[in-house]
Amino acid sequence: MTQVEQSGDTADVDQVDTASAKEDAELLEGLDYHLEKGLLVFTAAFLRKRGYCCESGCRHCPYQNQKP
Repeated sequence: MTQVEQSGDTADVDQVDTASAKEDAELLEGLDYHLEKGLLVFTAAFLRKRGYCCESGCRHCPYQNQKP
């Protein structure tokens, strides 16, 4: 669970702490995410690759206009 999920805050970006990102060597900076104020912001390419909408209001969500 990310820090954002733990606090119950549904920010307009999909964020995780950078320590978690270092554990996942498959994420590529610039392609899958970028850093913003020390937090990861997932790109639309990463979210599309993930394959589903988490309904957290991610800034780059490619599924915003699709109904489940």
